[in-house]
Amino acid sequence: MEVVICPERSKATALTARLMADRIAADPGIVLGLATGRTMEEVYARVVEAGVDFSACTTFNLDEYVGLPPDDPRSYAAYMRKHLFDHVTIDPAHTHLPDGMSDDLKAAALIYERTIADAGGIDLQLLGIGVSGHIGFNEPLSALRSRTRDKILTPTTREQNAGMFGGDATAVPKRALTMGVGTILDSRELVLLACGTAKAQVVARAVEGPLTSRISASAIQLHRSCKVILDEEAAAALQDRDYYDFVCRNEEKWDPYRRYL
Repeated sequence: MEVVICPERSKATALTARLMADRIAADPGIVLGLATGRTMEEVYARVVEAGVDFSACTTFNLDEYVGLPPDDPRSYAAYMRKHLFDHVTIDPAHTHLPDGMSDDLKAAALIYERTIADAGGIDLQLLGIGVSGHIGFNEPLSALRSRTRDKILTPTTREQNAGMFGGDATAVPKRALTMGVGTILDSRELVLLACGTAKAQVVARAVEGPLTSRISASAIQLHRSCKVILDEEAAAALQDRDYYDFVCRNEEKWDPYRRYL
């Protein structure tokens, strides 16, 4: 795992967008795992502005609410169209989200897993982190080998996501269909992006704390190729900051990205 600390939020989102664009340029047929959230909106805006060609890409989103149809403006399907898919050259048939409207959520989860496998697996998975430490909607006590399934959302998560529902946490669906922790760890590369003071403590627990199902994001410690990109505020509680900075200063692979660091 590599921890990369940028001086401000705009540079952290710009670096994430640049890494994404570079991976697509190197492999136009890449399979991308995509995330949602306010921070990711900035990443996608930068990718769109850069004119990145998604025409040969395949995408899989981490999650979708149960009970919201794809045309509901509060759904993640609508989010992806608004912030990315409607602005780039991508085949809609190559974009995938879990089917939260299925009458059989277990069957829908199995189909999603099979579709990912049929695509050859995810090459690059973008991640955010919830204030309860979740990746995807893998709430506390999610098994670290879990696969795509439906999960009940904690009050903390529903409160965090209330902005898309008029600020009313009770209007946020109680369940979501989400990739499992094990599904996420199967990706060949992970990039977790976190910004802001509110994420500082949970980032420290995920990166430097014990591996625990109470913080599903701590599972990234097991991954063979994981980058954690932070702004100064999100990095504030880290104990080994000097080492992370030393690595970034001395690893030649970060040379093309110095303007972000």
